[in-house]
Amino acid sequence: MVKAYLRYELASSWGVLASNSDICYTHDGAHLVTAALENVNIWNVKRALVVETLKAPATQSGKPVGEITRLAASPVSDQIAAGHSDGTVRVWSLSSGELEATFSGHRSGISALRFSADGALLASGARDTDVVVWDVGAESGLFRLRGHSGEITALAFLPAAGALVSSSKDGLVKAWDLGTQHCFQTLTGHPGEVWSLAVSEDQRRLVTGSTDDLLRWYVVAETGGDGGAADAGGSAAGRELLSPLGTVSRRAPDRVAALSFGADGVLLAQSAGRGVDLYRMRGEAEAARHAKRRRRRRREKKGKAGAKGGEAGGADAPPPEDADDSDEVTAQDELEALPVLRSKHKVRAAALVPGARRGGTLGLVLALANNSLEVWECAGRAGEDAAPPARLALLDAGGHRADVRALALAGDDSVAVSASTAGVKVWNPRTGSCLRTVEAGYGTALLFVPGNRHVVLGTKEGQLAVVDIAAGEVQLELEAHTSTVWSLTALPDGNGFISGSGDKEVKEWVWTLEPQEDGPPRLGFKHTRTLQMTDDVMCVRVSPNGKLLAVALLDATVRIFFLDSFKFFLSLYGHKLPVLCMDISSDSTLLITGSADKNLKIWGLDFGDCHRSLFAHADSVMQAAFVPGTHYVFTAGKDGVVKYWDADKFEHLLTLAGHHGAVWAMAVSSLGDWLLTGSADRSLRRWCRTDEPFFVEEEQERRLESLFEADLEGGDDRRPVGAPAPGDEGSAAPAARRTLESVSAADAIVEALDAAAAEEAALEEWRAAARSNPSLPRPAPSPLLLGLAPDEYVLAAVRRVRGPDLESAALLLPFGDALRLLGYVAGWLRGPARGGGAAELMARLVALLLRVHLGQLSVTPAARGTLTALRDLLHARLGGAKRALGFNLAALGTLGRLVAEQGLGAAGVKRSAAVAGL
Repeated sequence: MVKAYLRYELASSWGVLASNSDICYTHDGAHLVTAALENVNIWNVKRALVVETLKAPATQSGKPVGEITRLAASPVSDQIAAGHSDGTVRVWSLSSGELEATFSGHRSGISALRFSADGALLASGARDTDVVVWDVGAESGLFRLRGHSGEITALAFLPAAGALVSSSKDGLVKAWDLGTQHCFQTLTGHPGEVWSLAVSEDQRRLVTGSTDDLLRWYVVAETGGDGGAADAGGSAAGRELLSPLGTVSRRAPDRVAALSFGADGVLLAQSAGRGVDLYRMRGEAEAARHAKRRRRRRREKKGKAGAKGGEAGGADAPPPEDADDSDEVTAQDELEALPVLRSKHKVRAAALVPGARRGGTLGLVLALANNSLEVWECAGRAGEDAAPPARLALLDAGGHRADVRALALAGDDSVAVSASTAGVKVWNPRTGSCLRTVEAGYGTALLFVPGNRHVVLGTKEGQLAVVDIAAGEVQLELEAHTSTVWSLTALPDGNGFISGSGDKEVKEWVWTLEPQEDGPPRLGFKHTRTLQMTDDVMCVRVSPNGKLLAVALLDATVRIFFLDSFKFFLSLYGHKLPVLCMDISSDSTLLITGSADKNLKIWGLDFGDCHRSLFAHADSVMQAAFVPGTHYVFTAGKDGVVKYWDADKFEHLLTLAGHHGAVWAMAVSSLGDWLLTGSADRSLRRWCRTDEPFFVEEEQERRLESLFEADLEGGDDRRPVGAPAPGDEGSAAPAARRTLESVSAADAIVEALDAAAAEEAALEEWRAAARSNPSLPRPAPSPLLLGLAPDEYVLAAVRRVRGPDLESAALLLPFGDALRLLGYVAGWLRGPARGGGAAELMARLVALLLRVHLGQLSVTPAARGTLTALRDLLHARLGGAKRALGFNLAALGTLGRLVAEQGLGAAGVKRSAAVAGL
């Protein structure tokens, strides 16, 4: 009988306030958007509350969703775009919380993301050096731009010029014509990588930041220009869009990390360290006055220098010219430096708070590298009376400042406690809400005290502390060891616990109640026995029957002692590197050990024999735990995954992937129905057991298929990053990339075509036979067609393909199937009840197939009639759709004028529309 197991799946995750991504405000300025690993957090900053979390659904291939690396907000709608480390871009609707589109066009992580001014286009740049422009409404890729040889760092649209500007780590800034899809200007002269660029709100200025302390200022031509080559390091092909205007020195010592403009003309220059430079753009008249004053000061300085030179007898030698001595308005005239903002921690991202503030001050939100957010206020103008930047708020309660190093669950699973570098946090494990934060030392081990009101914390400094989680305070601290406390384990009778430390000692402690003069007795503990070891103690465990004590040492051995006398019993050899974790089953018969040698070993505690050694993880095994009452095992490793095992059959059951860093801590619930994990990515994740059964053989086949699918997805483009594809050395290329979803879509279309062809062949045979035998009954329709006619079945299969996958699916269709599909398209366009209403979809499908198979179609006589029919049908259908669109736009314009002129509400608009016949 094949055994079935129940599947575990990710139920929730929390603890991350802002991960390694930029931050931005929504178009209305009401909410702040931050990345929380693979999720998107929507903040109400005034209330210091996450109002919504956007969670990406699981991928079709079962791979975990990549971490978010870039965020962008549409300037005109509630859409949010998130670029992930796996090269996908997801577009969300903030009002509905739904995922509207998923774009897969890059081979590596997204490094730049930008919406166009009208929100219709989305440009993405990645570490694979490509820039892809997407049509957000049509959910499809328009084209791919190739020309950079390094990672894309920033993008900006210039709608007046119909251009897109990109910067890269190759030290170049390129301007692309969105109409011809070619680069027409390249700016050089940066000393190294160009880390960011930004365009002012009025589209008149562009600024770039590189590895030095200079901001380079460029003028954007109003009409796009048609002149020759660009000077001062710029080269143009046909026209010059950007021309240099000068440089401005920054005051922060680190390189530029990000540049952005606010709506009020404020330039934010975030450095790679702790500083943020702010500048205010002067108006044209104010900049001209500043240039005039600069020229006057220059003349005065030259006059004084000439007078001194004449007195010294050297009046004939003119003073040297300053590089910034220009009679024209320069970058220094247009930018006014504001006070520098310096945080105590490294700044990962920064955003200007939109909207006017009291007193003309500026609001900023900083996302720090220690998983927290800061709200600052700065003066809007420079001057001696300008107030220095001030921090208004700190948002840090919902997560740890560093890695989650230890976890513990209460006996009734109602409360979870996690430890990090600065103390412990108390959580509700079912909702993920933080209940308490207790400042303590660098926690490395945790243990709940019977009663679930206190926890014992072992620290890196060797201390043991009793924490009252209800009061949120440390009640007792004791210098228990002289080195790090690596492990704590409770005694089965509940009278005390065992601690193991790097000072080569194992100590036994018993609980005590210490009387207090001004209150009830306080919980404490007393040292009773010490077991001296020959090497550092990495982990200790006591068997549930209270007979044995297992001690893992730094010398890669495990020593077993009798708990009552500390007398030696067994020594377990076999690991090549130190044992970092272990656990004993509930029946005290099995011991599991996980080591830095990446192996999991299963031992019998009767004779100390090794039942099996399993290669468990791709890196060190950090945690191992039995499911209570069973011989099922969970292991967690530095490779970021959690694995589920059967210790009786020595089989790997499941792989739970989701963390984006090493998994340091793990705790299994008392019933084994869920477990909690903590990671170096600072997140805590709750994995729950579902009612879905699975078989080991099916999971093994699934894992093998995932390997083949990964090869399938990457097989379409294996060129080195930055190298042009064969036969595609130009600047533009198709935006589509082969993914598992597009391959499945192409297979579904081919299967639908084959099923429809089989059904039509059966009907044709019946018609031929019915001519000689009219009483011959009509054959029963195929159940594969789900009660649909053959052409309707194919149309349903095409409509099920997501918009972003349609282009890739069309690229994968063989010529024969493409020709058959074109024939069906012609039939759909003839029938308005079927496909005629989807004229845009039909036109797009025909255009894709013609682009791919144009050469073969042009020399195939059988395709001539189909193509001629498609030309006429598409012309008629698209003309009708165009007229309907024009009518709808005119009606909306009329309603807009009614609202503007009469100030009507929704009911008034309906009445006026009815009167107008709209």
